[in-house]
Amino acid sequence: MAHATTSAQPQGATGLLLLADGTAIWGRGFGAAGAKAGEVCFNTSITGYQEILTDPSYAGQIITFTFPHIGNVGANAEDVEADVPRALGCIVREDVTNPSSFRSAQHFTQWLEANGQIGISGIDTRALTRRIREAGAPNAVIAHAPDGVFDMPALLAQAQGWAGLEGMDLAIEVTGADTRDWQGGIWTLGQGYAGAGEGDRPHVVAIDYGAKHNIFRSLVQAGARVTIVPAQTPVDAITALQPDGVFLSNGPGDPAATGVYAVPVIQALLERDVPIFGICLGHQLLGLAAGARTMKMHQGHRGANHPVKRLETGVVEITSMNHGFAVDAATLPANVIETHVSLFDGSNCGIAFTDKRAFGVQYHPEASPGPQDSFYLFETFVGGLKSPAGVA
Repeated sequence: MAHATTSAQPQGATGLLLLADGTAIWGRGFGAAGAKAGEVCFNTSITGYQEILTDPSYAGQIITFTFPHIGNVGANAEDVEADVPRALGCIVREDVTNPSSFRSAQHFTQWLEANGQIGISGIDTRALTRRIREAGAPNAVIAHAPDGVFDMPALLAQAQGWAGLEGMDLAIEVTGADTRDWQGGIWTLGQGYAGAGEGDRPHVVAIDYGAKHNIFRSLVQAGARVTIVPAQTPVDAITALQPDGVFLSNGPGDPAATGVYAVPVIQALLERDVPIFGICLGHQLLGLAAGARTMKMHQGHRGANHPVKRLETGVVEITSMNHGFAVDAATLPANVIETHVSLFDGSNCGIAFTDKRAFGVQYHPEASPGPQDSFYLFETFVGGLKSPAGVA
């Protein structure tokens, strides 16, 4: 039931984060006007805010940036990870300044407004992050009213009425509508995006649960030819494309909910011994297909500085992460081993089948933004595929 908020609106406040428990956090709104309900999370990256805000895995989420200066390099058409941004908005400490990058084509505020995303500045993001760490990721409404007028009872009802990510299938909302061939490789300064490559390349069919574009570029960079299919594509339609391997992409929402239709397809691919590589949501779905369980995390992992230990060698990789669910390693069956663990909290970050050509990692080896310590995973996957294609 709605109850009174914990702080009065200060003079000049045009932005509001209203938590479902009634806590009101006031600031200065920018970007799009309006109100949206979702889960509040935090991201520790110090760069790549445009890539983060366009990552489909952030569907249903409001992002708190722990780095105080966000927006200072502006925005451009090259640094997006999806055609349609899916994050609801962002919370930042400092006001957005004018762009200071030669690559900027648009002010960050204007870019947010054009993409329907709400921003709030002037927030004590350290205090908000501590609250999330201690109490978990809360449901909330982010609101921007240029005239400073907020309907508090309606906004509180909106925050309290949002169902939360647990049990929610969001992959179906962000997946592409059609099967398509991917064109384009890795971006380099002064040259833009490379071509898709030529020659007899192993054919990878990527199941799009909410994929970032740089994943497909990384597969191309590793030597693959990529075809993308929607999340609910049947197994017979996938194998009809004659893949040498299947990639399971990242995406938003509860893996158990997405698994209702995704897991039977993955299990059928495993039965046919199709090589499989999954990341993030795809990794979790691969775990579910093996018979393991997934669980909602207290605060999740989001940032470009997460240390992960590779158990086989003891090597530590600094990785990019964005997930609020994880595979429960204690539920893995005997034919699936844990390959990577988080050095922050010991949670599962990688699995591999001992009797199938299938593996997955919880983090984002394509980075964008983030370190590139883990690009070898794309090379391992693509390098292990046969060519030419032909899965029966």
